[in-house]
Amino acid sequence: MRFAPRVSLLVALGLAGCGNKPEPAANKPAGPPASIITTARAQSIALDVTEDTLGTLEALIDPKISAEVAGRVTRVLAHTGDHVQKGQPLAELDATDQHIQTRVDSAEVNRLEALAAQAERFAERQQGLVAKGFIARNGAEDSLAQRDALRAQLANAKARGNATQASLGRTKVVAPVDGIIETQIVSPGDYVKVGDPLFRLISNRVLRAHLPYPESAAGRIRAGQPVRFALPHAPGKTLSGTVEDVKPTISDSSRALDVLVRVDNDGSLLSGGTVNASIVTGRKPAAVVVPEQSVVLRPAGKVVYVITDGKAGQRIIEAGVKRNGRIEIVKGLSEGETVAEEGAGFLTDGAAVSVKKPAAAKP
Repeated sequence: MRFAPRVSLLVALGLAGCGNKPEPAANKPAGPPASIITTARAQSIALDVTEDTLGTLEALIDPKISAEVAGRVTRVLAHTGDHVQKGQPLAELDATDQHIQTRVDSAEVNRLEALAAQAERFAERQQGLVAKGFIARNGAEDSLAQRDALRAQLANAKARGNATQASLGRTKVVAPVDGIIETQIVSPGDYVKVGDPLFRLISNRVLRAHLPYPESAAGRIRAGQPVRFALPHAPGKTLSGTVEDVKPTISDSSRALDVLVRVDNDGSLLSGGTVNASIVTGRKPAAVVVPEQSVVLRPAGKVVYVITDGKAGQRIIEAGVKRNGRIEIVKGLSEGETVAEEGAGFLTDGAAVSVKKPAAAKP
C-alpha cells in the first residue's frame, strides 16, 4: 500500500501521453527549393565572322651589322640588351692605316694639282705661239695632251682620296636603324675582316605575324582583310592589321596555310612572341547572342535554360562564335527569349527557379 500514490501518478502520465498527436505544419513546400539565378534576354546584334588562330611574330628589320673594313677592334660602345638609335656609335676599329693613306692621298693630290696647273699654263702659251705663227700646231697639241693626262691623274687621285675617307668613316660602326642589340659578337682586341659579324640588331617597330590556318580556310581568307590581335600578356588590349599575303602552298611540316600580316608595333609586342589573331572574313547583320555563362554542356549537347513561369526548360542549341563575353546561338533560340545566366550550370530541365533581382545602384 505504500506504493499506490506513485503508481497512480504513472498511470496518469501515461494517459496524458495518449492524447492527440501534433498535426504536421501546414503549407510545407514539396520538392527541392528553387534555384536562385540571374537571367538575360537573347539579343540580335551585328556580328563579325572571324577565323581565329594563335600566331607568332617576327621582326622585319633585323640587320646583322658586319665589318666594312678590316682592322682590330679598339672600342665597343654598345652591349647586348642596349636600346640604340639610328647613327649611334656601336664600336670603333683601329684607323691607323686609313689615316696614313689619307696623308699619302692628300700629298699626291697636291703634287698633281701643281703639275696640272703648270701644264695648263704651258698649253696656253703654246696656243698663243701657234696663233702668232711661231710654232706648228702639232707642238701645241702635244702640250694639250699632256695637260689632259695630268687632269685625269688628278681626278683619279681625288677619287682615291675620297675612297680612303669613306674607309676611314667605316672604322666607326654605327647603328643603321633604331633597335635593340640582341647579340654583341665582338670584343675589344678582336681582329675582324670585311664581312665579319659584329652585332645583331633587332628592331621591333615593324613586325610580321605568321598565322597558321587549316587548309579548309584557304577559300575564306584573302589579302586585304582586317585582322584583330589580342595580346596574351596584356588582357583587354587589341591591335589591328591587314592581311598582307597568303602563301600559295601548304607547309610540309605543319600542313597549315601560312597567312602573313604586317603589324605596326606600338611597343607592346616583341619579336618571337605570340598573338591571338582574328581575321574578319564576313559580317552577320542579325545574330542571336546570349552571355557565355548561359550555355552549358549536358549529355544531350550544348543547352540553354529558357525561363518561363518560374521554371527552367532545357533547350538544345547550336553555338557559333564567341565575342566579348557573348556567344552566338545559330539554332535553337529566338531573339527576346529569357535564359538563365548565373547559376545556369546547376539547373536541370523543369527545375524551379527564383530570379535574383540586380542590386540597387548606390547613390
